[in-house]
Amino acid sequence: MSRHLLIAGYGFLGRALKSAFNANGWQVSFANRGGSAGAVACDLSSAESTAAISGEYDVVVHCAASGGGGIESYRDVYLKGCRNLLARFPESRIIFTSSTSVYPQVDHSTVTEMSLAEPVSSRAAILRESEDTILTSGGVVARLTGLYGPGRCHIQKNFLAGTAMLDGKGERIMNFVHRDDVAQALILLADKGNGGEIYNVNGGYASQRDVYRSLGDYYDLPLPLAAADAVPRKRGNTSKKVNSDKLKQLGWRPRYTDFLSLAFACDTV
Repeated sequence: MSRHLLIAGYGFLGRALKSAFNANGWQVSFANRGGSAGAVACDLSSAESTAAISGEYDVVVHCAASGGGGIESYRDVYLKGCRNLLARFPESRIIFTSSTSVYPQVDHSTVTEMSLAEPVSSRAAILRESEDTILTSGGVVARLTGLYGPGRCHIQKNFLAGTAMLDGKGERIMNFVHRDDVAQALILLADKGNGGEIYNVNGGYASQRDVYRSLGDYYDLPLPLAAADAVPRKRGNTSKKVNSDKLKQLGWRPRYTDFLSLAFACDTV
């Protein structure tokens, strides 16, 4: 008997999830705010709109994005979205795709799911609150690192455009994961993930300087100049090495573990 998946947030990651879960024998439905690409139209921030989603599902993946909005957009999409999905699908396994930005470490240390996760930025704090909402209801949280994929590699794009800048000496640790590797991780979590637990999803990491050096060596271009001040990031400036051993114990093996191979994979549309 095939299992049923609902993708709540059919966008960049959702498209990869649909293909991967379909290939593994799942029946997949998907929803997004505008109802584009054949998706069910649903505003996750609205209890009424979410309650109107038809059907029952073994697994529901919340992978909607805020669309670059402000604090209220974060609260609407993530926190309200999680609450509304839990209310609509109390019997389903809910997987929430969060972010490793919830780890506040700046000392280049290695972080696991047991490490301190008390974010300093208001956006990341909303993600933590959303995580707790899912975890206390027996759902699963997947903390993703920097997400890349076909047509989406801003680091490479900025480097080639000459607009990239080093943060100081470039010691900040950058973590990255390809969306296809994330899709395979979520299939494992749908099958084997423990309810009420967190799993880091990270393909690899390197210092910012090493990332730009690898690109520079390949394209025969110099390293970027150092910025006068640290580049502000909406979820906070952190520097840590994200450990995904807990997920790997379930059998996950990311395909893209160095930044250069990841960047080339992202050139494929």
